[in-house]
Order: sequence, then structure tokens, then C-alpha cells
Amino acid sequence: MRLDHTAEDEEFRARLREWLAVVLPKLPAKPSPADWPGRRAYDAGWQRALYDAGYADVHWDATPTRRLIFLEETEKAGAPYVGANFVGLLHAGPTIAAEGTPEQRERWLGPILRGDEIWCQGFSEPDAGSDLAALRTRAVRDGDSYVVSGSKIWTSHAEVADWCELLVRTDPTAPKHRGISWLAMPMDAPGVTVRPLRTLAGSTEFAEVFLDEVRVPVSHRVGAENDGWRVTMVTLSFERGTAFVGEVVACRRTLGELARAARDNGRWDDPVLRRRLGRLSAEFTALWRLTQWNVSEAEREGGVPGAGGSVFKLRYSHARQELYEAAAEVLGPLSLSPDAGREWTADRLSSLSYTIAAGTSQIQQNIVAERILGLPKGR
Repeated sequence: MRLDHTAEDEEFRARLREWLAVVLPKLPAKPSPADWPGRRAYDAGWQRALYDAGYADVHWDATPTRRLIFLEETEKAGAPYVGANFVGLLHAGPTIAAEGTPEQRERWLGPILRGDEIWCQGFSEPDAGSDLAALRTRAVRDGDSYVVSGSKIWTSHAEVADWCELLVRTDPTAPKHRGISWLAMPMDAPGVTVRPLRTLAGSTEFAEVFLDEVRVPVSHRVGAENDGWRVTMVTLSFERGTAFVGEVVACRRTLGELARAARDNGRWDDPVLRRRLGRLSAEFTALWRLTQWNVSEAEREGGVPGAGGSVFKLRYSHARQELYEAAAEVLGPLSLSPDAGREWTADRLSSLSYTIAAGTSQIQQNIVAERILGLPKGR
């Protein structure tokens, strides 16, 4: 792995810092968490600003070093995250770039990069659990369209999305991993119903999506019919390999905030707590190095992350939970108070989902065992 910073890289960093210093103070106030149209407009506006400044495609076309510099600097500056645009920018977009036809790339990649169109992910189903290949949503070929019926769950930002990266079963007689196809479904198509789900933290970024004979053009299929499982592995490699990169930087910043808070409130005198924070610092430093390795590997493999993304996802999910447990220890009752100056309670509750989101920890353990350690598949 070589991630040396050349003079051109440092020039890129300096230009980015200068641009962030100018543009961030001019951003409008963030909308209320419950204002989904406002949140979509805010996130899309930030994406458009990145596009106009030449930074929108850094996740796709930049070198590994430039990509990590971008994530470091934007996170340190407190710039907005991709927000409602994360499925399009970090999952569907890279998948279409890697697997789509020239016409599909022309149709969808530009609007994603400009923030013009928002995507959601229709993978999980109520009866499939962690066994994604057990999905039952059917797509029956009818001329130049598929007729899709079924339901999806945990569909992030579905109520504001224009498109859905959708997994469907196109051959019910084939083995479950071989009868799946990957479709781009317009969310305004007749027969699509979205029902928001309220989380433990009170937010509604997830939804159930019901599909009643929704017609999706065959031209919206990415990859060959019944080859959707392979295409899905490309999507999930991006989701697990690079989509959490910015959050590692954010966690390192949060850890620094906790250390300062512990010094201010006297908790720093506790040697057990100091060891705990020190170990977490080592954890996130190691995760950052693993991120660098994964991004370098993706560059060598044509832009698609490998199984190392599962190693990262597995350890990061648990480290994030441990970080917010430490926050509760440092801050005490203040960690539950809205007067603490930030959403500590929401962040802690959110951290509980990370061992499930983007593939459960058990799934990641299986991937590591089979694809990295070479152990036989479980029965």
C-alpha cells in the first residue's frame, strides 16, 4: 500500500481547505430532522455545490489518496455528509459505473453527481432476515417490462427518493442465489406505496415499500437477467468497503471531544477510563489504516472493494458502539440531555443498528471466514 502525499496531493488539500472555508459559512441552516423535503433539498444543494466546484466525483474517479484527503478535510471542517444522497452516491452510482451499459451510465450517473436525483435501496425483505438471497419479490417479464410485486423493508430515504436499486426474483425455479436480478425502479411508478418506519431514536429515515404490479422497463436492469446476485455483491462491497470511511474520521473527532470533556469534568483522573479511551484511539487509528488499505485494494481491482470491506465493517460496527458506551461513562446523565450541545442520545441509539445495517456482524464473520481465511462454508 502506497499512499504518499505528492506535491499535487497537498495542493489539492490546500485548494479544498480554502474552498471549504469560503463555502461552509454560507450554507443555510440545517432543516429539522423531521422535515424530509427540507433535508432532501439541503443534501441535494450540498451535492450540487460539490459538483460545481469539481469535487462531486471524488468518490468514483479520484485516486485513493485524493479520496481520503477529501474525506479527512470535509469531516474536519464540519461539512455536510452525503445524507439523503448516500445510496445513489456511495452504492447505486458506483455499481452502475462498474456494471451498467454506456446508456445506463449516461442516464443515471450525471443526475446522481449533481444531486438532481435521490436513490434508495430495496434489498431487505420482512421475511428474509439476514438471508438476502431468500428474497421473494417477484419480477415477471412482460414484453419490454418486468411486472414487480412484493415488499421491501428498511428502505432508507424512500419517501424522498426518485429511484430504487431493487433486487427481484426473476427465476423462481433457479437456486436462490441464481434467480435474482438488479433493477433501477422509478419510485413514482404506479403501484409503489411507501410507509415510513419510526426508529428507536424517533427518526423516520427508514420505510416499508410495497410493490403492486409495478412495471419496470427491462432496459433498467443492470447486468444480465438472473445475474443480480453477482451485481449485488458489487453493491455490497461498496457499502461495506468505502461507504463508512467518513464516519471513521467523525469517530476520531468524537473521541477527541470525549477526552477533552473527561479532563474538564474530572473523569480523566480515572486510569480505567483513560485506558478505555486510549484503546479506542488505537482502534480507530487501526480502522483508518485498514480503510487506506481497502481503498488501495479497490484501486488495484478496478474500483471495486474486496472482502477487506467485511473486516472493516465487522470491527467498525462494534467499535462505534463501544465509543458511545464510553461517551455515556464520560458524560454521565449529560449524555441523555438535549443541553449537552449535540445529539449524544441519538448517536448512541443509532450506533446500536450498526451491527445489523449493511450486513449483520454474523454475515461479515462468515465472509471473513470463507473468503479470507479459506474455511469451508457453514451448512
